[in-house]
Amino acid sequence: MIKHKAQRVGVFVDVGNMYHSAKNLHKANVNFKEVLKDAVDGRQLVRAIAYVVQSKSTEEEGFFGALSKQGFEVKMKDLQIFIGGAKKGDWDVGMSVDTIKMADKLDSIILVTGDGDYIPLVQYLQENKGCLVEIMGFRETTSSNLIEIADDFTDLSKEKYLIKSRRYKKGTKI
Repeated sequence: MIKHKAQRVGVFVDVGNMYHSAKNLHKANVNFKEVLKDAVDGRQLVRAIAYVVQSKSTEEEGFFGALSKQGFEVKMKDLQIFIGGAKKGDWDVGMSVDTIKMADKLDSIILVTGDGDYIPLVQYLQENKGCLVEIMGFRETTSSNLIEIADDFTDLSKEKYLIKSRRYKKGTKI
């Protein structure tokens, strides 16, 4: 895919999807600063939004603050806990609506997710808004159909996108 300095880009990050993929695949955290840098790739950043779900843990506040300092607008929603203990906390609809609302102001939309539920969104943005749609995600957990329809794909399994947790040493929790 050809990238040039005049392209206006928006970066939309499904933080929960990325957090769980990095943790389960690599026992690591995502280096969101590096993700944003490579997503923009010298182009004009119009907006970068990180979508997070709050569960009221003490660690979250620092993490959300760090995302903000790295250049992300942080949108939060509370984790829903249903009778019976089921939990729900996703941003699929909110993230989709935001990208559609901003599409007329963007040349390229970067979705940082592996969720195949975004396939109709990608197709809509490409076919109806004329946007290029790039996906950044972990190849092992990113929908193959999502990768296939994207204009570009970046595999986040590379070391530069990961921050190894101190809690793990050679795959064993310490």
